[in-house]
Amino acid sequence: MYGKVYIIPATVGDSSIDVIPQKTIETMRKIRYFIVEDVRMARRYLSKIKMPVKIDELFFSELNEHTKPNEIPELLGPVFQGNDIGIISDAGVPCVADPGAALIDYAHKKNIQIVPLIGPSSILLALMAAGMNGQNFAFAGYLPVKELQRCQRIQFLEKRSKHENQTQIFIETPYRNLQLFKSFISICNPSTQLCIAANITLADEFIKTMTVEGWKKSELPDINKKPCIFILQG
Repeated sequence: MYGKVYIIPATVGDSSIDVIPQKTIETMRKIRYFIVEDVRMARRYLSKIKMPVKIDELFFSELNEHTKPNEIPELLGPVFQGNDIGIISDAGVPCVADPGAALIDYAHKKNIQIVPLIGPSSILLALMAAGMNGQNFAFAGYLPVKELQRCQRIQFLEKRSKHENQTQIFIETPYRNLQLFKSFISICNPSTQLCIAANITLADEFIKTMTVEGWKKSELPDINKKPCIFILQG
């Protein structure tokens, strides 16, 4: 009989373990095999939940941008031997703007049971707090790094947002937050709504929605090198 694959949310940044539901923690404590984005980060996270065994007695495999497609079956080896596996990314929810989707797809094809656990998702938390359309929204993920392509993509999605009344959600590598913010306020319509949500669930959490015109008149938010979600509605 095959084991199960548990999709395990992690804390967003170095926030308190209190944001993780007790049932999720109890499930994690029963697992001995983990597929993780980064072993060092995963070991630190599992130490916080006080695993009933020593961290050195756990088994870790890495799944990240360096993992090749032909390595996926091997990662699930313990499941075929009847062991449960937990997937953990560095922060938030695996498989959503984080590694894991290819592995889950393969597991479905092999009739392995997938169990998503409850925990913080910065994308959904930001959408909840933005005050924008929560019934029609799209996660656009990461925008192009090159400025011209990034601006063209923003203009396209802003028009779609206005035409379809669709909220657009973006994420960015923390050290490029300011460049993306400046792109929004330089090319978007002054009346377009823009929410910035940084360090969600952390002590210095910042969530604010204003028009682009309002952001232009306000002090630049301190979002450099912080996990951040941007939400736009035209």
